[in-house]
Amino acid sequence: MKNENRDFVTIRLSGQLCGIPILSVHDVLSEQKITAVPLAPSAVAGVLNLRGRIVTAINLRERLGLDDRGEDNKNMSIVVEYEGEPYSLLIDSVGDVLSFPEDKFERNPVTLDARWQGVSEGIYHMEGELLVILDVEKLLNFGTNQATAA
Repeated sequence: MKNENRDFVTIRLSGQLCGIPILSVHDVLSEQKITAVPLAPSAVAGVLNLRGRIVTAINLRERLGLDDRGEDNKNMSIVVEYEGEPYSLLIDSVGDVLSFPEDKFERNPVTLDARWQGVSEGIYHMEGELLVILDVEKLLNFGTNQATAA
């Protein structure tokens, strides 16, 4: 049986190392000018123009209920697509592309913070820390989940 590898773009968010499946990532951007959108959900930082396309910027710290970074730090972002629309995920920093064997993938441990469990497909154990694999769909369907749960 052939063991397949999965590739992830690694990011840091509030000190946590996370991975986004490389096939989900369309762009990595340095800080961009973001225009606020009145009456948008608090996790929506605004919109930005990416090569003529309007992209919704999502503040992942706000989305996950993490502490604000403050104004002095520059945000980077990863552009992903969800239901045919581009979204810019505001993060702290981008790391390397890492490859892991499929058979080393583990479901979320019960000890993983609930905020991460809600948006993660699982984890990989690395030297000294966990790589939390983010599920783009779970990250971005927060508006529809809240509406249907009521």
